[in-house]
Amino acid sequence: MITMKDIIRDGHPTLREVAQEVVMPVSDEDKKTLNSLLEYIKMSQDPEMAEKYALRPGIGLAAPQINISKRMFAIHLEDDNRQHSYALFNPKIVSHSIEKTYLTSGEGCLSVDENIPGYVPRYARITLKAMDQDGNNVKLRLRGLAAIAVQHELDHLNGIMFYDHINQKNPYHEPENAKAIER
Repeated sequence: MITMKDIIRDGHPTLREVAQEVVMPVSDEDKKTLNSLLEYIKMSQDPEMAEKYALRPGIGLAAPQINISKRMFAIHLEDDNRQHSYALFNPKIVSHSIEKTYLTSGEGCLSVDENIPGYVPRYARITLKAMDQDGNNVKLRLRGLAAIAVQHELDHLNGIMFYDHINQKNPYHEPENAKAIER
């Protein structure tokens, strides 16, 4: 089971590496890692379990955040009354909208302990191809919070932190052609 002690913090070199593709067919070890990422996220959202195991709540976790530089992440969230729960190997955005979006509350990260204010522009809609835990090819069309969360985790696979996207001169600059999401 992953705990907060397993999550590496901002400044650790693995967070700035481009993660390696997961070799197919997927090894049992990689499957176990991916399932443990999803398990952490689900447990972190259960107040009883979060308190019991001292877990910081999150909606996504990427393998590089537990010092495994491989292209896999898990997302678990509810958006627009729809449950999104994904554990994915080798995800790639294959198309995206021109329109942007951002969270009015800004973004946070389990690897970043301090609150970093500012808007993080993301694509409003994305189409993602990946492989699930069972080795099936999946194609997801996402928008809203789910699209933002996936882009945040994909950034981790590419050595990018969310605050790299914040306008340094004007953190609350509203991106052009962008729709705000209240959170």
